[in-house]
Amino acid sequence: MATPFRQVIEFFDSIGLFDVVLPFLLVFTIVFAILEKTKVLGTEDIDGKKYTKKNLNAITAFVIGFLVVASSQLVEIITKVSANAVVVLFLSVLFLLLVGSFYKEGEAVFLEGGWKIVFMVIVFIAIIGIFLDAIKSPDGRTWLERLGDFTGSGGDELAGSIILLALIVLFVVYAMKEPSKEAKQS
Repeated sequence: MATPFRQVIEFFDSIGLFDVVLPFLLVFTIVFAILEKTKVLGTEDIDGKKYTKKNLNAITAFVIGFLVVASSQLVEIITKVSANAVVVLFLSVLFLLLVGSFYKEGEAVFLEGGWKIVFMVIVFIAIIGIFLDAIKSPDGRTWLERLGDFTGSGGDELAGSIILLALIVLFVVYAMKEPSKEAKQS
């Protein structure tokens, strides 16, 4: 039996809220924010202060939003990528909550220095994987699947080689790292 909330979601889906309205709003907002930040379409002086040309930025973002929504392939990519990016964000927050549970208030934060960069690289790789999994080639297979085919039947050997190479690089970086000033003084 469908609950009233499930019926509302199904109604929104039937009128195109998820396929048209939300992707349009997302693209419009991001493009408008980029145009406002970069001031690519220029500024105008009003009483000695510079203001962005909001009307041109809004119209440009509006047109780009509609062009994106007109392409069902782009909407599918945006929907899949945003859904998976939310999962990565959720997992990141859960990870940080779990790590934070091992620290007392006022203790050093886990994500400082090198750890922060490592965490950012892991999230970046996850986002690249999400994009590769969302973009389909003409034969209906994703780029991630095609990348898997490129590695050949020896996928396990390739994965093991990459992990071993990464460990070697990390070891070399660690070994070549200069001691901190605090370690030199003691």
